[in-house]
Amino acid sequence: MSYRVAVRVAFTAVVVCCIVVLGSAALTAGSASEGAHVSAAGQQVAPPSDGVTVVATDSNTWLGRSSDGPRATAQLFAVGPDGTVFYYNDTHTRYWDVDPVEGTNATVEYVYADHLSPEECGGEVVCTRNGVERVNLTTGEVTPVFRRVTEGKHSTRWHDVDRLDDEHLVVADIAADRVFVVNTTSGLVTWSWNAQSAYPVADSGGPYPEDWTHLNDVEVLDDGRLMVSLRNHDQVVFLDRETGVVEEWTLGSDDDHTTLYEQHNPDYIDASHGGPAAVVADSENNRVVEYQRVDGTWERSWVWRDARLQWPRDADRLPNGHTLVTDSNGNRVLEVNEQGEVVWTLDVAFPYEAERLETGDESTGGPSARQADLAGHDASGSGDGAQTDDGTQADDDGPLDPLRSAVAGAMQGPTVNAVMYVMPVWMTRVDLAALLVLVGTVVVWAGTEAYWSPWQATVRRPLDLERES
Repeated sequence: MSYRVAVRVAFTAVVVCCIVVLGSAALTAGSASEGAHVSAAGQQVAPPSDGVTVVATDSNTWLGRSSDGPRATAQLFAVGPDGTVFYYNDTHTRYWDVDPVEGTNATVEYVYADHLSPEECGGEVVCTRNGVERVNLTTGEVTPVFRRVTEGKHSTRWHDVDRLDDEHLVVADIAADRVFVVNTTSGLVTWSWNAQSAYPVADSGGPYPEDWTHLNDVEVLDDGRLMVSLRNHDQVVFLDRETGVVEEWTLGSDDDHTTLYEQHNPDYIDASHGGPAAVVADSENNRVVEYQRVDGTWERSWVWRDARLQWPRDADRLPNGHTLVTDSNGNRVLEVNEQGEVVWTLDVAFPYEAERLETGDESTGGPSARQADLAGHDASGSGDGAQTDDGTQADDDGPLDPLRSAVAGAMQGPTVNAVMYVMPVWMTRVDLAALLVLVGTVVVWAGTEAYWSPWQATVRRPLDLERES
């Protein structure tokens, strides 16, 4: 066999392998994509579970992501214990945070955004309506709670609102890099904290002023403090409304990506449930982590991920010790038991947050990992079956799992997650790697064939160029 034939055989083998990987993933995605495209009440989308699961998404386009159109690019729905959708709403452009209303068993409050046309805004530019509504999932009755209109299309304006009391909401305002308390009756802001009071603009966080802190979550704690997620600072901070940032309580630090990497939706677990501890969707690290407060510092006590987990943005510890995880780029909501095993999955395109009703708001009713003696699971990168330094297990599920895990582990970080954001929902990190290898191989093969080709481009009549004096 000649050298050129051998090279062509090698190129062909790589191309065929990549096509097989991608074709297999696409062909087997049919049933999963049907489940991912939740479209109406009465649809069977999941196996039975222990309760009602409410899911908020910011896309319902299963062949990609939302087109940023003016209407109906997201969905809020509730799935009963039998796995059937019994409430469905897609009237808003985006849905973000969803919280159960205390004292009810079928009512939630949710954050939404509507991208409006210039005509709807009463001017010459587009605008965004950011708001909070309350819905009875049984009757479908919707009650407006609070809303504000801002100029421009802001998919990153408000992602989380938490209730302080009957008349006041605490708002995580991404665009203004602040947290504020508003009276929903009068509409007056009664308190606010701006991140610029504690952090230098010049050398911290993301680009200023476009997306400096990406302050995406706030939680009111029982002692009156506020726990706030500064995503682009890789930190979870605790605020006293009188004095500001509580010293020595900050979890993570700017660019310390081994602790947190652009996280979402941290949930606090108090001392009565084995805390202080915080369960965090560690988004760019493609994992869910828990940190325990020990002798005045934070220690990592639990971590979970599998090869599919891609950009998780919510994780709630349930009272039975299970963890409800919202896997945004993995296009699913899943429940993980005490042994780290996936015991329930709901396929849905690009979910943002999920709540299991009658278990408390987020992780308030769940035990810490140490109290419940939870087993973690890390099947993303190590793939050797050895126990990691924080007590989790890196399992091998088959002879090809180490290779798959190595590829998945290499495809990490914000760039890959940004690409995954616009790819079809059936595409995993391994599939994306296969696509990149396929494109690269075709380009190199074409260049090689051109180099070997006996045909050469010639210019029969060279141009004689002279400069005019």
